[in-house]
Amino acid sequence: MSKVYTVAVLVGSLRKASINRKLALALADLAPESLKLEIVEIGDLPLYNEDIDGPSAPSPYGRFRDQLKAADALLFVSPEYNRSIPAPLKNAIDVGSRPYGQSAFSGKPGAVITASPGAMGGFGANHAIRQCMVFLDVPLMQQPEAYLGGAATLFDEEGKPGEGVRPFLQKFIDTYAGWVERHAGGR
Repeated sequence: MSKVYTVAVLVGSLRKASINRKLALALADLAPESLKLEIVEIGDLPLYNEDIDGPSAPSPYGRFRDQLKAADALLFVSPEYNRSIPAPLKNAIDVGSRPYGQSAFSGKPGAVITASPGAMGGFGANHAIRQCMVFLDVPLMQQPEAYLGGAATLFDEEGKPGEGVRPFLQKFIDTYAGWVERHAGGR
């Protein structure tokens, strides 16, 4: 049997019924057996502050970092707020990248998919996340680029993706599985 890779999924929206949470769950359903996608919750992370980090850091910091460190790979699923990353996701990136020199992200293969009710599909957020990951030494999958515009219409009432978007999501998650196997194979 081939290895099963654990993927830490960071959803940029905190809403339980968010489009991006539906998207993350849909990708988990479509994922091949080689990937186990697990949403890592970010809503309880206190705002990053170096003054409260260190040996007596808040327990949510430690839990979050441990979940990232235990994962083989990363998947960012996010909306766009004001042409950039939602604040909770940026905070999670900051928490996971600290203390300096101990980033929980470093070297883990990743991918970014953004979804928005607007026409641009979270283009700005997608690229802002990519910019952070370059600095954090996360090799990101480049193709297929994934910006889902008009995303409010892509899922049914139960959160399942419609037939029009399902083939793209399948291609994305299958390509990502290959990316993870190539880049996390030696982990």
